[in-house]
Order: sequence, then structure tokens, then C-alpha cells
Amino acid sequence: MAQTVQTVPESAGRVGEGDKAEPEMISGGHLVAKALKAEGVDVIFTLCGGHIIDIYDGCVDEGISVIDVRHEQVAAHAADGYARITGRPGCAVVTAGPGTTDAVTGVANALRAESPMLLIGGQGSLSQHKMGSLQDLPHVDMMAPITKFSATVPATERAADIVSMAFRECFHGAPGPSFLEIPRDILDAKVPLEKARIPEAGHYRASTKSAGDPAAIERLADLLTRAEKPCILLGSQVWTCRATDAATTFVRTLNVPAYMNGSGRGTLPPGDPHHLQLSRRYAFNNADLIIIVGTPFDFRMGYGRRLSPDATVVQIDLDYRTVGKNRDIDLGIVGDAGLVLSAVTAAASGRISNGVAGRKAWLEELRAVENEAYQKRLPRQLSDKNPIDPYRLVHEINEFLTEDSIYIGDGGDIVTFSGQVVQPKAPGNWMDPGPLGTLGVGVPFAMAAKYARPASEVVCLFGDGAFSLTGWDFETMVRFGLPFVGIVGNNSSMNQIRYGQIAKYGEARGRIGNTLGDVRYDEFARMLGGYGEEVRDPADIRPALERARESGKPSLINVWVDPEVYAPGTMNQTMYK
Repeated sequence: MAQTVQTVPESAGRVGEGDKAEPEMISGGHLVAKALKAEGVDVIFTLCGGHIIDIYDGCVDEGISVIDVRHEQVAAHAADGYARITGRPGCAVVTAGPGTTDAVTGVANALRAESPMLLIGGQGSLSQHKMGSLQDLPHVDMMAPITKFSATVPATERAADIVSMAFRECFHGAPGPSFLEIPRDILDAKVPLEKARIPEAGHYRASTKSAGDPAAIERLADLLTRAEKPCILLGSQVWTCRATDAATTFVRTLNVPAYMNGSGRGTLPPGDPHHLQLSRRYAFNNADLIIIVGTPFDFRMGYGRRLSPDATVVQIDLDYRTVGKNRDIDLGIVGDAGLVLSAVTAAASGRISNGVAGRKAWLEELRAVENEAYQKRLPRQLSDKNPIDPYRLVHEINEFLTEDSIYIGDGGDIVTFSGQVVQPKAPGNWMDPGPLGTLGVGVPFAMAAKYARPASEVVCLFGDGAFSLTGWDFETMVRFGLPFVGIVGNNSSMNQIRYGQIAKYGEARGRIGNTLGDVRYDEFARMLGGYGEEVRDPADIRPALERARESGKPSLINVWVDPEVYAPGTMNQTMYK
């Protein structure tokens, strides 16, 4: 009997013309992580919550580190600090409701400090909108006044696109923070990868560097040609714009004495003949040309009133709205500090060779004022008094710093002392809260700085009141192996406020609401696995700092300082006048 052979049609087992392969799917959290990676973000600072965990999953796949902290304020401050250190935007991720409200202070601080960071907050599902879902709050409305951009991600396929949009807004004009809330169902849902727009790194943002109006550049060059007693203040935007080289060339080529504030500190190294600090008020009273770079006329500048009314005043800033605010000026230039200063140097250097040489007397005049102020203060910097004079503490810290030490100040009165004495040895090595005056930035800034620049030493001076606000994240530093040298200037008081109360209401009411316990922060450090020492004798400060450095651990040196002395800056605060 013949065997029947069945033939199989060639089409059998193949995808028919009407069939399609399953599309590759991707979740909202993974799209967010891809957008962060495209922006150059290599770490997020976070406190976990059920609304946001898909972002963690995406970050793992994209090779983005996740540093989990103990309070959302720390996450936001750390993202701010990361941006300051690296020049790249920082990112914090927090859950909805109280997670987002806890981060508000960090975002507000970044706004006033012009620091580019993105806060991502969770939100209840869109399908539960207005139903009273867990931790539901109007985050976007709350964040709008303290950010440059605040929005909800409306659909999963838009997640990466909206993240890139938020980052673009961070760099519009002067930098600042953005906020995004992402509903849980938007974050967790998956969409076909082909339907999602994922901006490619380097292809979705224009250059932010503007060279300023050429006519204004020429006018400033002309003003420098005629000036006999010019000076320049190099503010935080000098570091923001990475304009150190341009600023250094400007002051040296044109022989202009320079003062520095905020993140601009360290632009010129200590000992540079054009680097001045203690004679600033004298210079502002006697200069005929004052150039203010990247610093608003806010309370730190007496709203502009600290500049001589007879001087020609020039203001250079990234933000048009800042130029001329609170004080009339003679010339305003909107642009990148580096490009503007380089252009002015090129325009003026060939015109004022005689004038530059003639400024020797002006520099000598300022140096004499500088030396007189330094000699007047030196005995206190070397004082052997006990309790320890805060000037002695900050003097020892200044002597301890190396060219690679990042200095962070977190406190009121004690950090005001340090602002007069501590001089970073290199650009980018000074961090303080900025004009919002936020206490509690020290641990998160140290965390960000040590993560971003692991080879650099991080040294942080805390007031005892300031440390207590975010100090539990010292444990995070231990857990992630991020050593730093921490010093607590401990006077068991919120002394800056105490001074004001005494000034306004008398000694009898000077201790209301500002007195703290005698806390042994060195023991706290050891309890959490770090290094700690107590110091009561000024001669023991430097050896303790050296041992902290050698320990290779997060450390706290608890230095008991005299509670009955106040920094000049504290005593001169206008709010107490």
C-alpha cells in the first residue's frame, strides 16, 4: 500500500501578512531613567515611597546610582549640592504628599541660589483624581512659586519628553530648579517604545552661553580705560558659568582688585596680589568704577546701598530681571560671565597699558587696609582662651584645608565667623546655603560633594543648631562610605538669634527659644559608625582634625566654643537695628 505524504504549506508557522511582532514595551519609570541618563545624571537622591519605585527599577537598568536618605529635605539639598559641584543638574526623587512637602525647603534654597536641579514627586493615579487617594496634594500649584517650571506628566509616552523639558527650563536665564509630579498609573504603565519620545543626549537643548551686547562690551572697555580706582566683585555665577579662567585673566591683565562671594570664592587663590577680602567696604566706598558679576543687589549687598553713589556701577548677570534691581546702574550686561569678561579683556587690554600700571597705588592702598584689618583680628585667631574663641576655630580650619579641600559652611553665627577667615584654595571648593540662609545643608552638601568628587577631601563646619536639622543622614554617609571631616562649633545656642533678642529685648529675655542642650556630637558620630572627638582646648583642634582626616570615616569633631561672643556680621545684621 502506498504511503501518503502530506506537504506543509510554506506559509505554515510564519507570521502572516496581517500579523505583527509584539512591540517592545517600556514603563514610565524606565522612560524617566532614560531621560535622566541623557541629561548626564548619574545619581538620584531619594527617600522611597510606593508611588516612585518604578523609577528606581529604571535607574538600575541605566546604571544610575540610587542614594537613599532619611529625610526628603536632605534629598533635595543633595541634588542642589550635586549641581553646584558638577555643573550638571542634580535630581531628587520623592514620594507624593508629605514626601514632596518635606522637599520644599531644598527646592526653595536651590531657587535663591540659582542651582539647576529637578525634583520628581509621586502622585496618586490619574484614575483616582479628586477621589482622595493616598498622599494626594496639589503639588504642582505648591511648587510653582519656587521653581522655574512645575508640571504633571500627563501620559506615559510623554514621560521622557517632559523630563527633558523640565531640564531645559532649569537653564533658562539664571539656573534654577524644576518640579515634575508623575501619577502612579502613568509611571507604572507600559507603552510601545516606538510611541515614546526619548530625547537624545546633546540634541535637544541650545547653548546657554550668551556673550552680551557688543556695544555694552565696548562701553565697559572704555570705562575701564578711564578708571583710576576700579574693583570687581566675582559672585556665584562666575563658578556657575565655569568662568574662573576668564575672571582670572581679566583681573590680572587689567590690574583690577577682586573680591569674591558665594561660590565665586576661590576664583583667585589666597595670596594672589589681586585677591582681597577684608577691604571690600573700603573699596566700595572709594572706587570710581565697581563691576558686580553674578550677584544680585539683595540683603548681602545692602540692596545696592553699600556701593558709593559717586562710583560708576556696572552689573553683569545671566538674568535680565536681576540687572538694575533695587539700585540704578550705569551699565548692565546680560550674558555668561566667562564670555563677557573675556570679551571685555580683549577689548580693553590694548588701550590701557599706562592706566594699568597706574593702578599700583590703588592696589597698595587696598592692601594696606586689608593688612590693618587682618592684624587687628589676628590675636583672636591665635587666642588660647577657654572657652574657645570661634575665630581660633575657623583659623585652625583654614590652616587645615588643602588645595583639594571642599569647604562647606552650615550654620549661623559660627559660619559668619568662617566667612571672614576661611579661604578656599581653588575654584569650586566653597559651598554655603546661599541667600535663603537655610540651615541643615551641611550633611547633604557633603554627601553630594563626596559622591561627585570622591578623590577630594570634604570639610564641613556646622553650628550645633544647624547640624541637628539633618544630622541623622550622617548615617547615610557611613552606609555609603562617604568620609568627610565634620566640625561642630558647639555653643549650645542658636547664637545669631540670641544676639538679636538681647539687642531688641534685653539680656533678661536673651535666652527665650534659642538655647539648646549640651549635646556630645562626637558620641553621636561614634554611635552611627563614624569617627568622633571632643575638643575643649584650642591647642587640640588641629590634632583632632588630622585624626579625623586619617580615620577615613565620616567624622564629627565637637568643639566647645564661647557662647558669649558674636561674629561682626551677626552684630551688624539690619534686622536687629
